[in-house]
Amino acid sequence: MGLLSCGTPLDWIETKKNSWNVRKLGIEQFIRIYNRFKHIHNCPFKWGDEIEFTLIHFNHNEKKAKLLLKAEKIIELLKDSKLAFFQPEYASYMVESTPKEPFSCDLNAFKYLEDNMDMRRKTIESLLDKNEHVVSLTCFPLLGCNEFTFPSYKPSQNDQISKSIFYPDEIIFNGHPRFRTLSRNIRERKNKNVSIYIPIFKDINIMSPFKEILPCFDNSNYQYLVKEDHIYLDATGFGMGCSCLQATFQAESIDEAKHLYDQLLPLTPIFLALSAGSPIWRGYLCDIDCRWSVISASVDDRTDEELGNIPLKKGQYRIYKSRYDSVDLYLSQSGQLYNDIEFTKEMEFYEKLLENSVDKSLAEHISHLFTRDPIAIFKEKLVSEDDQDVDSFENIQSTNWQSMRFKPPPIRDNDEKIGWRVEFRPVELQFTSFENSAFCAFVILLVHAIKQFNLNFLIPISKIDENMKRAQRRNACLEQKFYFRKNAFDQEDLDLKEKKCDLVEMNLDEIINGNDEFKGLSKILFDYLYMMENLEAFTLCKLKQYIKLISLRAKGTLMTPASYIRKFINDHPKYQHDSIIHSDINYDLIWHIYLITNRKISCPEMIFDENC
Repeated sequence: MGLLSCGTPLDWIETKKNSWNVRKLGIEQFIRIYNRFKHIHNCPFKWGDEIEFTLIHFNHNEKKAKLLLKAEKIIELLKDSKLAFFQPEYASYMVESTPKEPFSCDLNAFKYLEDNMDMRRKTIESLLDKNEHVVSLTCFPLLGCNEFTFPSYKPSQNDQISKSIFYPDEIIFNGHPRFRTLSRNIRERKNKNVSIYIPIFKDINIMSPFKEILPCFDNSNYQYLVKEDHIYLDATGFGMGCSCLQATFQAESIDEAKHLYDQLLPLTPIFLALSAGSPIWRGYLCDIDCRWSVISASVDDRTDEELGNIPLKKGQYRIYKSRYDSVDLYLSQSGQLYNDIEFTKEMEFYEKLLENSVDKSLAEHISHLFTRDPIAIFKEKLVSEDDQDVDSFENIQSTNWQSMRFKPPPIRDNDEKIGWRVEFRPVELQFTSFENSAFCAFVILLVHAIKQFNLNFLIPISKIDENMKRAQRRNACLEQKFYFRKNAFDQEDLDLKEKKCDLVEMNLDEIINGNDEFKGLSKILFDYLYMMENLEAFTLCKLKQYIKLISLRAKGTLMTPASYIRKFINDHPKYQHDSIIHSDINYDLIWHIYLITNRKISCPEMIFDENC
């Protein structure tokens, strides 16, 4: 969700005028945070999840499923809920949910995870009317098609936010100004709409080459935007309107947080591929299975100078990635050996951080984030005399949407109760709470195993970037190989600054289930579990099932949501094998997913029968 400050949003012209001062104030706020909390130790391990649910309206007579624009009303009704936190997200069909309290380090807490996710979904569902339901999926297949919302709106050239030929402004959540402000300012900073191109899946009956016909407004012709064998998207909402699963945990100290951040970073593409769930975009079956590149392009506010398309002007940077992308820098001492890609940092901020005793790796990380302009400033936050205010820091931190997030403690009302935290962000949302719990549990168990066995997954950042590209390809779970460290029990020699990485390419089955050279993540987790005392039988059974799900998916015994959706479409009697998803096919698919989400039908291709 990010920072939800209240106030009067500034337009892009005023935002640009105040950008430097906001960033400068944000650096000062981070230094205050760092100096106050850099020495805290022994913070208890806590963790939690975050899920964005999708609201759907079904018309069973007409066989139509549409996005239900009712989030503002639902969130208002749930604002004082004692069961969980329910917050707004980018679009008016999304409701974000998190547990009311974090889970503890006791492994038996995992027995509550799945029920907690189910409870949050059912709580939202209980407030909906007839034919309105909650569905757990990453991307709605007809997002951007004709009349895809309830109530229905059409794009208009009078829209002042997105100026999209597909995505009406009314869809953007209107209960808080942040979302509309960042959409408008991304477009205005870039001085044009974002351009998202997704390769089409070339089914047997599709025209070749494929060239779509774009809608026209006021006699304007947009055909020049067409790219052969691709579909075109033009609004921030196509990416930020997607849902995902995130897991956050608290480390015992800043050093442990940096270490665990680094160790999980090479695993981000692995879990992206394993969780793949979004093969359909704007009504077309596409040749990708994940949301990542779409979101990355949807908030890419870089100018032509920053992209390297034209020469740089004075005072500007060459920026190598979108605001939403994979991480550029490791933070731990060992990780510094594997920082091998170009990145930009704001030198004045970097030097100021060093002068205030921030260590070099963290100073590089923060000054790198702060090369970005703020894109949603509120007038009331331009000046702050409150030494507990961190809004300017969070303004930049929360609009750098990377595959991992390093989260400092809050200052306000925090008597060292909340420490340094790490957020794991790549996982696509699954259909059921069982699957979502499995991914969350697997990640948190890996954190425990990394600490217990002193595991080392560090590989060059450039190889992680390559893995992220491979992870999004169609059927990457079974067909792609990924760079991975096979000697996970060996450490770097920091005295000699010597790398110890034995880098190989492995498929997901080998990474998760092992081979002759690497034990496999699932077996490492079982080794950890069997060491634990006081683990209740029910909890152990649940954790075994969660590991089994990931293991079978990596083997190909169970499908990813993306593969399952492709099979459902391919087998549908009305599908013409032309990569086009018509509204009646979409209705059947979304209703089918709803039944799976609520466990009203079995789905043996994706989920085995689990009983504890």
